[in-house]
Amino acid sequence: MSDQPRMPIESGTPDHFQYMHPTLRKNYGQWAYHDRPRPGVLHHVSKNGDEVWTVKTGSARQLDILTLRTICDIADEFCDGHLRFTMRGNMEFMVTDESKVEPLIKRVEEAGFPVGGTGNSVTMLSHTQGWLHCDIPGTDASGVVKALMDELYDEFVAEEMPNRVHITTSCCQINCGGQGDIAINVQHTKPPKINHDLVANACERPAVVARCPVAAIRPAMVNGKPTLEVDEKKCICCGACFPPCPPMQINDSEYTRLSIWVGGKHSNARTKPMFHKLVASNIPNNAPRWPEVAAVVKKILKAYKENANEWERMGEWVERIGWKRFFELTDLPFTKYHIDNWRGSRNNLNQSAHIRF
Repeated sequence: MSDQPRMPIESGTPDHFQYMHPTLRKNYGQWAYHDRPRPGVLHHVSKNGDEVWTVKTGSARQLDILTLRTICDIADEFCDGHLRFTMRGNMEFMVTDESKVEPLIKRVEEAGFPVGGTGNSVTMLSHTQGWLHCDIPGTDASGVVKALMDELYDEFVAEEMPNRVHITTSCCQINCGGQGDIAINVQHTKPPKINHDLVANACERPAVVARCPVAAIRPAMVNGKPTLEVDEKKCICCGACFPPCPPMQINDSEYTRLSIWVGGKHSNARTKPMFHKLVASNIPNNAPRWPEVAAVVKKILKAYKENANEWERMGEWVERIGWKRFFELTDLPFTKYHIDNWRGSRNNLNQSAHIRF
């Protein structure tokens, strides 16, 4: 037997250094400073004197093969084949020759990709996978992203916001409800409709019962067949039962709606991280352009842009002016269900590091 332990088989993210731009790899951890010559362009200077210009462009997030080939052709033409994607789906083209920056910008804009998303701008929206390959979505988050970014194009290519604005979209509120300056989440408003004829053949009933976070599901018999039933007084319409049991259909053209949350922040720059708060609910899930969602988001951005102090994130601005003033400036209706400022609210929140199903 070998004295050496067996090395684990890695199936996660590969080592990124092997794909990194040679100049970035050479100067890793040795950068002296960076600046922004214009919106959408970052300029990094290393302690060794090397320089890299990064041109940041937006995308439609879900890309077809012909678009991917166009992007790769641009990277081959200007960047020696080096290209990277950010977590928000932006493409970043890197060059070490300043004379290539303007031709590169012209080329990507001709291909239909906006240059921007740096500095105090609305960044590309992050989103979950939606109908593409998730088993629980109540909406298509990537579709909302495309529709909203068409509306917010000017705020992406310019740096005119008080601070960076992160917007997220989520297909459900139990798996991927992300914190953001503005977050758009799905909102089921009715318990699931159960097809009792299919439950016994399609669902492992104990697993479905265990999946419910509020113990609202229990075994039942209907027409002599084993099935499930929902205590609608307990049900919180989260949709957790649908993935392990598709006959418990909760998606509905009328009762699946969207909600908008404001003020979330992950970073601890200037102020501590913040949870976002509900500011608009029961918005129609109106594919494919979601005009009602876009109207509310633009109202919020307009009020923030006109009233926030320089470098204030959206949550910091709201904390300064108060929620009452926020609803006045945005002309959004306020109800008792919107803001939870109870000091014991952490008891409402799942803050455990454990994964539960």
